[in-house]
Amino acid sequence: MALILNGNQLEGPLPPSLNNCILLEILDVGNNMINETFPNWLENLPYLEVIILRSNRFHGPIDNSSATFLFPELRILDLSHNQFTGPLPVNYFNNFVAMMPSSMDDVEVGYMEYFDGQYYSVTLSIKGVERDIDRILTILTTIDLSDNLFRGPIPEVIGKLQSLILLNFSHNSLTGDIPLSLANLTQLEALDLSYNKLVGNIPMQLTSLTFLSVLNLSYNQLVGPIPQRKQFDTFPNDSFIENLGLCGLTLSKRCGNDKAPTPTPSIVLKENNAFKTTTMVCEIDRKRGSKKCEKAE
Repeated sequence: MALILNGNQLEGPLPPSLNNCILLEILDVGNNMINETFPNWLENLPYLEVIILRSNRFHGPIDNSSATFLFPELRILDLSHNQFTGPLPVNYFNNFVAMMPSSMDDVEVGYMEYFDGQYYSVTLSIKGVERDIDRILTILTTIDLSDNLFRGPIPEVIGKLQSLILLNFSHNSLTGDIPLSLANLTQLEALDLSYNKLVGNIPMQLTSLTFLSVLNLSYNQLVGPIPQRKQFDTFPNDSFIENLGLCGLTLSKRCGNDKAPTPTPSIVLKENNAFKTTTMVCEIDRKRGSKKCEKAE
């Protein structure tokens, strides 16, 4: 069962009567003008797999409910482009059972459908690009809380969600270090923590994320050397800019132990005879044990 009202001009709060839709699996009210705090009554809908509230006027803190089994089936959470405040919802993260590794063992790879081959479709930000998803893979797991007013640290508990593929906390006011537990997100393909107030070093442990193809840590207050292993060797300069304390080979600012590339050695030979003088420049390739000479201009 799904309620998809994306891209209208809906105003006011969500009707609490939706609490009666006990079999609701997908709630997509993105890109409207809904103005209210986070609808905590959604906690009473045990089969929700997709919650999309992006690009509305939601505001205020998200209460960290003390209830257990909160959103146990949730795989997609998109609260981006609102005005949520306060700390990240730690207790929600702690109960997203469907994003934890053991839950994926029994998931059959396919598409979410609601009736005889009819598929659900939603709009999501995928690796920084907004896309219309005509078919939602049952193994797609994503959390997008970008462009809000969240503050405080990134909780270590996020590392429990080891089935996450996309994680976006960008454009908030998050502080503290990048938690080492992010290295547990071994399925992660995109990580965006840009435009926050994060400090400290980039954990070397993040180099173990071998599926990571998009990384953005720009516009923070990070310091120290950029890791130089595996996937980190493929990320462009834009992934790290505007962190004045960072250094590394991908930036123009070198670290103290960085070495400039060794120039290729050359030998200049001059040949004189009665008729002409020829200058030859020879390039030596030490690895191949060869030498190539050309006339100099």
